[in-house]
Amino acid sequence: MANELTKKEEGVVSLVESRELGDIIKPLVKEIHLFDTYVAGTTYLQDQSVLEEIKIGDKLSLQREDNKFDSNAVLIFTESKKKLGYIPEKDNIIFARLMDAGKLLRAKISKIQIKGSFTQISIGIYLVDF
Repeated sequence: MANELTKKEEGVVSLVESRELGDIIKPLVKEIHLFDTYVAGTTYLQDQSVLEEIKIGDKLSLQREDNKFDSNAVLIFTESKKKLGYIPEKDNIIFARLMDAGKLLRAKISKIQIKGSFTQISIGIYLVDF
């Protein structure tokens, strides 16, 4: 019969086995915008060439740092794993706590302004939620 229901043998396990796990999880990931700030410490970078490589829209990685000057220090890295700077100390306590609790945070460059010898990099910080 044409209108007959048929039982499919495909389940979640067969879907996972037939694809990369990332392809399945990726549509379930959402980034929640938390805050806008800027990158601090760019004038102290050992490798200043990183400032010439970045562009608006670049995604950035965040990582906690054991830092004797700031117990809540959060490092900012480019996609190519080059150090870009830090989340400013005045803004970092909540992000440090979220990261210490196992939450994944990312940033994205929203604006780049060159002011003489100084480069101001504005970023948005996002919570990656599954």
